[in-house]
Amino acid sequence: MEKINELIKTIDDYVWGIPLIVLILFCGILLSSRLGFLQVRRLGKALRYMLKDEEDGHGEVSSFAALCTALSATVGTGNIVGVATALAAGGAGALFWMEVAAFFGMATKYAEGLLAVKYRITDANKNILGGPFYYIENGLGKRFKFLGKMFAFFGLFAGLMGIGTITQINGITSAANNFFDPESLNTIHIFGYDFTYTTVIAGALITLLVALITIGGIERISSVAQIIVPVVIIMYVGSCLMIIVTHITEIPSAVSEIVKNAFGLRPMAGGAAGMTIIFTSMRNGVARGIFSNEAGLGSAPIAAAAAKTNEPVRQGLVTMTGTFIDTIIVCTMSGLAIVMAGSHEKGLEGVAITTDAFRYGLPFPEKVSSFILMVCLAIFAFTTILGWNYYSERCLSYLTVSNKKITIIYRWVYIAAVFIGPYLAVEAVWNMADIFNGLMAIPNVTALILLSGVVKSETKDYFTRLSQGKVKE
Repeated sequence: MEKINELIKTIDDYVWGIPLIVLILFCGILLSSRLGFLQVRRLGKALRYMLKDEEDGHGEVSSFAALCTALSATVGTGNIVGVATALAAGGAGALFWMEVAAFFGMATKYAEGLLAVKYRITDANKNILGGPFYYIENGLGKRFKFLGKMFAFFGLFAGLMGIGTITQINGITSAANNFFDPESLNTIHIFGYDFTYTTVIAGALITLLVALITIGGIERISSVAQIIVPVVIIMYVGSCLMIIVTHITEIPSAVSEIVKNAFGLRPMAGGAAGMTIIFTSMRNGVARGIFSNEAGLGSAPIAAAAAKTNEPVRQGLVTMTGTFIDTIIVCTMSGLAIVMAGSHEKGLEGVAITTDAFRYGLPFPEKVSSFILMVCLAIFAFTTILGWNYYSERCLSYLTVSNKKITIIYRWVYIAAVFIGPYLAVEAVWNMADIFNGLMAIPNVTALILLSGVVKSETKDYFTRLSQGKVKE
């Protein structure tokens, strides 16, 4: 089993190697250039569109609900654990490169949202379907349909076999157990092993909630997401801001450390040593930034396609704000809090790094600080389960030509995967989820690059009509 885990880890490292990272980053740079850095010029309008529904728009849910559904999957454990892991492995400078990836990723997300709406379809069950598989098939032509099939296959297994189920529920139960019963004193014998009552109760409760919500489809998932997601983001960002404000005198030194580490400017770090620092910082920051906001992976446009809108550009702008919120705001807050506390340099791993920063920075007893982080982590992971259920279902719909019976069966299989998640080892599952996520990006980014001309022309047409008063804002 250990050899299998090592093999999976090797494949994961290969998939998420320099070629894929460069490809995704190149896509963002290309789109930014062709669109005249729209992510800067039109950010204010995008934020306004995010909160203002389009009149008489065609779709299943509001633009804000579609955004929250996408955020429910992207704003998650990556913002808490992923940022901490990047800083621990790549140093404080990784945060700088994470922001660089997010900046160009905003253009990528814009293109994904625009194309999702432009090429979406309505199936026989009157569901609105869209995403990479449809803008690959309908935008590039039937001869590229195999790329759409590839994306759907990888997306289906990314959701079912890891990132949407086992890893998330395991993270929730582990966080709950570490808080309520860290010594594992109260246990029950199940499946040949001892598990705490906290693990069993939390697992069963989350499974029940997932079943009640996912059976209702996109309407119920989005209605829950647009309530939970903004609240938990405000709660988490508010906690990070409290750390920053109460230690405001430490900001200059933290920013200095981030910049110096990003460019290898530390003392005694010249020559080859300096280049190694830069490379390590860049690789970890860019890779974790992409993994956190999912720009280029092709997941967010699946949710964007369901938005009530008649204007692809408008939804593209709304979709773009997801990367701004996820990385520019949430990840920045996480990273600053960690660097100010120096938690990334204490030899800790994963969530323990962020926990240390919260205990250091929040003006509360350590138990209260730990509880706040546990709640944020649990809710982030829970909403990720919901978001990826929708994504993987849409991938399945594409592969099975919207077979309703298969979709219903799949929902129960997904729920079953959530139920058994707390009782499984997750290291190999995380690596498999990483692999499938990376493989999703290849056909998607290929399509975005080939369709960049369409994105440019659609954008120009929309803003021309807008300036002429032919479009209602």
